[in-house]
Amino acid sequence: MQQAQTATQPATAEAGNGGAVTAGDSVLSRGLNVRHIRFMALGSAIGTGLFYGSASAIQKAGPAVLFAYMIGGAAVFMVMRALGEMAVRHPVSGSFGQYASRYLGPLAGFVTGWTYVFEMAIVAIADVTAFSIYMGFWFPEVERWVWVLAIIFFLAALNLLSVKVFGELEFWFSLIKVAAIIAMIAGGAAIIVFGFQTGGATVAPGLGNLVEHGGLFPNGFEGLLASFAVVMFAFGGVETLGITAGEAADPKKVIPKAVNTVPVRVLLFYVLTLGVLMSLFPWDGIGSNGSPFVQIFSGLGIPAAPHILNAVVITAALSAVNSDIFGAGRILFGLARQGHAPASFGKVSRQGVPWMTVVMMTGILLVGVVLNAVIPEDVFLLIASIATFATVWVWAMILASHVAMKREIARKGLPASEFPSPWWPAASVLTIAFMALVIAILGAFEDTRVALYVGAVWLGVLVVAYRLWVRGHGRARAELADETAQLPQVPAGR
Repeated sequence: MQQAQTATQPATAEAGNGGAVTAGDSVLSRGLNVRHIRFMALGSAIGTGLFYGSASAIQKAGPAVLFAYMIGGAAVFMVMRALGEMAVRHPVSGSFGQYASRYLGPLAGFVTGWTYVFEMAIVAIADVTAFSIYMGFWFPEVERWVWVLAIIFFLAALNLLSVKVFGELEFWFSLIKVAAIIAMIAGGAAIIVFGFQTGGATVAPGLGNLVEHGGLFPNGFEGLLASFAVVMFAFGGVETLGITAGEAADPKKVIPKAVNTVPVRVLLFYVLTLGVLMSLFPWDGIGSNGSPFVQIFSGLGIPAAPHILNAVVITAALSAVNSDIFGAGRILFGLARQGHAPASFGKVSRQGVPWMTVVMMTGILLVGVVLNAVIPEDVFLLIASIATFATVWVWAMILASHVAMKREIARKGLPASEFPSPWWPAASVLTIAFMALVIAILGAFEDTRVALYVGAVWLGVLVVAYRLWVRGHGRARAELADETAQLPQVPAGR
């Protein structure tokens, strides 16, 4: 990080359709179109948190987990609207890291950016490990580390080609995941409506299963609170959408459309899917006999159910790692432009890709090759809780940056935002309070409390690193071009 002081000053971004974004002597290609970003928005909600984390959340809260996903989803929507407003105003790579530096100060930008990289690194290591486990279902004789190594180099190579390749890959990964979720909902609904008896089931399917096994809140209000540690982990990664603004062909068009799909995604992928699942099977039996989604396919009499699900979760894992590399890499690029990371992370290839950031993420993921042999099978909740802390911290900084921006707009009489966050300021204040509640919940339960300890140490290390190594323009607020369209001037006399 000592090289940070040699990074060039950020330059004004140029946002032309099909053009590029310029930062100092580096150029990021604008290769993501509406189709890419829309499906990235859809796919970001489907991953390990849904296919595996949902069972853990259900065990904690029972059917009441549906309320947890709705409440958490509403909070995430407000975060995304705040991020969307800033992304349309300042479509830069580095996104919320640079927004925090611009509106809260350089230390806030430094901590926010590196905390997001930390979050992506933790989740990516978990995801490549999950991928190796999935592949072991088909190839049990192959050592797990072989799959980890193979997928790391495969995805790293793809990310080095061009951002358009990344976008295409995410489009097809997301299409498969979305189709699988819709098939699960349709299949489950058919079982409920027509009264089919699911394979091996001892309880008839129906909406009554939501209230007949201990009630809607079988573990009380405390169980609902405890589930937020896993629920918020499931939503982690949606903020990657804001990072795409720096490489979107038309950010003012595609970002608002993608952000506004968040409520639909939450209702479809989580609330409706898990509602159908808990109507088919008593909540206390979900996940105890394999994956809950295998139960749905098996109930439809599909003999290849385990293989179908395995293909879907492999796709989800590939998509997750792909997004992790992309998101962390672009934030590191932004940090380099601010003087908050080594200047080498600000260099791009001929294809307009920040290649050094991809190399670094590859190196971090190689740690997964080693850890894969020693990580215990019950490490998911620990990883989820640590990632939840990092995610919620980043979201809180996004909201705080947005509040500071709105105040500056009012104070200086700047043009109104083209994509304003709704219900300002009440919704923003309530969402920040909710984020504080989630962090408190992590500390209230013994199995997630370690996340607070890890998080506190991490933030402390970042503050020390900033004081010791960041120099020069890294101590100054980020300078971001305001691309808000000016109101047309009416000539005098008309």
